[in-house]
Amino acid sequence: MKIIIDVMSGDNAPVENLLGVDKALKQSYSDGVTYILIGDEKAISKTAAEHKLDLSGCEIKHTDLVLTMDDDPMAVMKDKKNSSLGLGLQMLAAGEGDALVSCGNTGALFTGATLIVKRVKGIQRAGIGAILPLTAPFMLIDSGASVKPNEDYMVGFAMMGSAYMKAIYGIDSPRVALLNNGSEEHKGTELQQNTYAKLKENKRINFVGNVEGNGLALGACDVAVSDGFTGNVTLKTIEGMGKLMSKELKGIFKGGLGGMLAYLLVRGKLKKFRKKFDVSEHGGALILGLSKTVVKAHGSSDAKAFANAIRQAVSCVNKNVVDIIAADAAKYAEEKLEAEKKAAESETRAE
Repeated sequence: MKIIIDVMSGDNAPVENLLGVDKALKQSYSDGVTYILIGDEKAISKTAAEHKLDLSGCEIKHTDLVLTMDDDPMAVMKDKKNSSLGLGLQMLAAGEGDALVSCGNTGALFTGATLIVKRVKGIQRAGIGAILPLTAPFMLIDSGASVKPNEDYMVGFAMMGSAYMKAIYGIDSPRVALLNNGSEEHKGTELQQNTYAKLKENKRINFVGNVEGNGLALGACDVAVSDGFTGNVTLKTIEGMGKLMSKELKGIFKGGLGGMLAYLLVRGKLKKFRKKFDVSEHGGALILGLSKTVVKAHGSSDAKAFANAIRQAVSCVNKNVVDIIAADAAKYAEEKLEAEKKAAESETRAE
C-alpha cells in the first residue's frame, strides 16, 4: 500500500505534518505501508534533522510550490498544478498511490479530486463526510462541498455515508437521517421534502426520518445527510461548542485550591471525556465518491490529528471503502433503471 502525503499544505506545515508522519510510522497500521512525501526536499530534510525524525523509509517527491488557503480552487488545475497538493492528486490519479492525505485548501482539494482523480461510476456528486464524536461517532455528509445540491446528490451522500460507517465502524445497518428543522415528514424546504421522499423509498439504506440539530448530540443517527451549507454551519458549531466546553472545564478546575483538588480526583475521567469528544481522534474529513481515497485533514492539524488522518486513509484502503461505494452505486443505478423501465411499461399498457 502507498499513501501519498502533502506535507507542505496547512497552517502548521511542514513541521506538524512531518511530526504526524513520524507518529504514524511508529504505529502497527504502518506495517507494509510506504509513505510518499510531497514537498520541498530541503525543508523536509531540515525539519527532520531539527526534530530528529527518521524518514528514511519514506519516498520524497520534490516540489517547492505550495497552494495556499487564499488561492482560487481552480489554481490546482492551472498555475499551481505542480504544487504539493496538485502533484499529489495527479500521482493518485495515475495509480502511484492508494490514498492522499492533505491539510490543504478544501475548495482546491475537492475541485482537483473531482476533476483529476474523478468520481466512481454512478455517483453524481462527491461529498465531504466528517466524523463527529458526540454520544457516539456519526458522519455528517455533506459538510461543505455542495451548497446547493439536488435530491439525487443527497441520496448519493446517504448511500456513501452508510457504506463508510458499515465498513469502518462495523455497524450492520447504519441509521441514516436527514438533517432538518423538524422531525415531521413535511418539514423543510422543497429540497428536504423531495430528499425525504427519495430516501424513504431507497431500500439500500436504513432511513430513520428527519433529525433535528439537538438529536445529533443525542445519538439519533449514524449518518446525518445535509446540504453543504447547513452541514458546514453545523460542523463548525459543534467544533466551537467542543472548544467552549474544554475552556469552561479548565476554568472550573483552575478556580482555587478546591478546583485543583477536584481535578486530581477526576483527572482520569476527564482525560477519557476529552478523548471521546476530540474530533482529531477520528482523523480528517473524507471526500467520498471518488475512485481513490482522499482524506482532508483540518488546516490547523497538529501532529496527533495529522497522524490520525493518515491512519484513517490506511483504514479506508484496507477496508475497500471505495470499492464498496462503487458496488453500491452500480447496484442502485441498476435498480433505478429497472424501476423506470417498469414504470414506463405500466404507463404504456395503461394507454
